[in-house]
Amino acid sequence: MFTGLIEHLGTVSSIQLDSGGCTLTISNAAPILDDCHIGDSIAVNGACLTVTAFDKQEHGGWFQVWLANETLDRTDLGERKEGDQLNLERAMGAHIRFGGHFVQGHVDATAILISKVSDGDSLRLLFQFPEPTPDRPSLLPYLIPKGYVAIDGTSLTLTVVNDADRTFGVMLITHTQEKISLPKKAVGSKVNIEVDMVGKFVEKSVVASLSGGGGEGIRNLVEKIVEDVLVKKGITNA
Repeated sequence: MFTGLIEHLGTVSSIQLDSGGCTLTISNAAPILDDCHIGDSIAVNGACLTVTAFDKQEHGGWFQVWLANETLDRTDLGERKEGDQLNLERAMGAHIRFGGHFVQGHVDATAILISKVSDGDSLRLLFQFPEPTPDRPSLLPYLIPKGYVAIDGTSLTLTVVNDADRTFGVMLITHTQEKISLPKKAVGSKVNIEVDMVGKFVEKSVVASLSGGGGEGIRNLVEKIVEDVLVKKGITNA
């Protein structure tokens, strides 16, 4: 589990491709390696990955992760190049303040950065989802203005959501711009999106209840509301 509060920017120093995926080496990462162990989870641009090797001193501290083809397909990591900076966050510790939102590190999909506009010292970014498919349904039902979204692993507040053109936007204050890689991405770049998991749980609970596959509390409530409306309109008797 993560918070979406980026701890450090690491640098891609090596990419080794194979038939099953690739090994990614991330350098200049010493600030997050002081308590690192093999098998630890680190969110890399929002994707929860397992540390397979590391050195705390060499090349400013480096660690390696292996990315399966599923991860490469679901995220922007397959398009990263040597020298690119990546957002890094260690798994949440029980002793820290929880300042972001619940982020699993399970990227749902990618979106495209379509606009970057300065607003005083802040930066407004607009993104667009691709057309939904049966295999990749729309994530827009989980996005609401002032709700949470994780973009490249960064917990951000949505400022606008437009279902008609599949777009959504956020605003970055100066402090945030300096701490994450997102402002450095060019228009047209992919970003990793993880929607707030609370919305997924609510949807599943409601669908299960209304379809008779879960608890009957919500279903009974909806039926009661419908019955009351029908009675008020004189369609049925009480």
